[in-house]
Amino acid sequence: MIIRKALTVLLLALGFITSALSQPTASKPFTILFLGDSLTEGLGLETGEAFPDLIAARLKAEGRSDIKLINGGVSGSTSASALERLKWYARSRPDLMVLSLGANDGLRGVPVDEMRANLTETIEFAQQSGIKVALTGMMIPPNYGPEYTESFARVFPELAEKYQLPLLPFLLEGVAAVTELNQADGIHPNVEGAKKVAEHVYPFLADLLPLK
Repeated sequence: MIIRKALTVLLLALGFITSALSQPTASKPFTILFLGDSLTEGLGLETGEAFPDLIAARLKAEGRSDIKLINGGVSGSTSASALERLKWYARSRPDLMVLSLGANDGLRGVPVDEMRANLTETIEFAQQSGIKVALTGMMIPPNYGPEYTESFARVFPELAEKYQLPLLPFLLEGVAAVTELNQADGIHPNVEGAKKVAEHVYPFLADLLPLK
């Protein structure tokens, strides 16, 4: 009798284990980290109006529940903070990082070689960690002279070529210097400007997403 009960318990346990193993497990969503500054964060905009958030809303509306976006924008940040911030976000195991830093470096006149070094170590850390990287380029007004302005702009395509990264040449294409698409400071997109940025970034990003 004892042996029979033990066998019954064992069979029930095996049946439970088999049933559990046969159940489909929820797969981890494809996670995209937008690592940027105030342009990414959406300075001056309401919650949900920054361009990464608009892209997330569009993906959700299209039924892409398998995609998760993290808005890692921090106002005022330069490339100097990129690596440490990425190390923190790496705990979320992002599959793709859209690196959108450099604007504040340019506005503050940070040496181009310093910015390049900061972005380089961030890209290398991401790739070593199994995180794919996409890069968005930036351009700045000629406040520090044409040599600095041109050297600054070249950093992004040069890094993209060196590390074989998808590159969006200019994040603010069609928005920069357009008065009606920017806030009073002339730098940060307003609501309509953010929509334009999202429309510009979306097809670039869509090509990097896994098939549905």
